[in-house]
Amino acid sequence: METPFPPFEPNGPLDDSARGPRLREIPLRLVVPNLITILAICAGLTGIRLAFENRYELAVGMVLLAAFLDGIDGRVARLMKATSKFGAQMDSLADIVNFGVAPALVVYVFALDQARSIGWIAALIYAIAAGLRLARFNVMAERENKATWQSEYFVGVPAPAGAMLVLLPVYLGFLGITIDKTFGFISAAYTVLIAFLLISRLPVWSGKSEGSKLRRDLVLPMMLGVVFYVALLSSFTWEIMVVTAVVYLLTLPFGARKWKRKYGTLTIEEPGVGEDDIGRHI
Repeated sequence: METPFPPFEPNGPLDDSARGPRLREIPLRLVVPNLITILAICAGLTGIRLAFENRYELAVGMVLLAAFLDGIDGRVARLMKATSKFGAQMDSLADIVNFGVAPALVVYVFALDQARSIGWIAALIYAIAAGLRLARFNVMAERENKATWQSEYFVGVPAPAGAMLVLLPVYLGFLGITIDKTFGFISAAYTVLIAFLLISRLPVWSGKSEGSKLRRDLVLPMMLGVVFYVALLSSFTWEIMVVTAVVYLLTLPFGARKWKRKYGTLTIEEPGVGEDDIGRHI
């Protein structure tokens, strides 16, 4: 039975010479990662709605859930051998919502609104910075010849971490800090700082390199530590989120120091985003 909807082409439309016999069905495994991405977008947008309804704890929970779902969709796709160009584009669009727009609006409604226009400008700066960060990541990921350090370091704070960090004023508010005009201006300055870290050329250790190994005798203590962290997070959620954000910020100089020892410079220079990259992606 024909439907009014166009056929789903996960890797883009094919020209007539490459189509061959048209199949009416595609494997379900190709759809599952995209459904996870869509659920992540729904969670991020729902977080925005809950924030405007003054249900802030649920709003933050939905934004963090969106970040989690957005982080696993690519891994699920690779595990199921269901990666596609369509999924990659969907994931990029979801990143803008979940790591840029949603956290910016939640922070604005909760704290930045106290600073009025200054707070709104800070929220705009963060959302745009997240978009620029993701665009730069996509450009660098498309390069055929990647530098060896790209499997070990990010250029600037990654967008998921940025979303977790920018919500710090909200975590503090949940712990009883008074949300007034002064707190609003401090939160605005902090939001701009996180935006700067997103688009900076600061080398941030990713922990994903193949050379990152763990001694056998430390495997069980590490697993126990993860269980202990999750248990604390479930019992003292906002206190642990504050500690997590602060500790992450404090570790950034150590990652840059390690980069400087290994490569002799403080900032990453290559490969950058040049005029050709910008022109090609406009």
